[in-house]
Amino acid sequence: MKEIPKVEIKDKLNLTIREAAIYSNIGINKIEDMIRRPNCPFVLYIGRKKLIKRNEFEKYLEKVIEL
Repeated sequence: MKEIPKVEIKDKLNLTIREAAIYSNIGINKIEDMIRRPNCPFVLYIGRKKLIKRNEFEKYLEKVIEL
């Protein structure tokens, strides 16, 4: 059986909430609060699973930090 190669967080298009927390140094609970907001630009729903669109998440954080 072939081994599935590991992809670094920085190379992934979409992250789990846990990976996004590690990547951004923002807590899981805070990220979950952020994705509950209406029209959250960086959440991707796949069934019941929630993924974070990494590029959109980065843009959102940059925008919030500038304010």
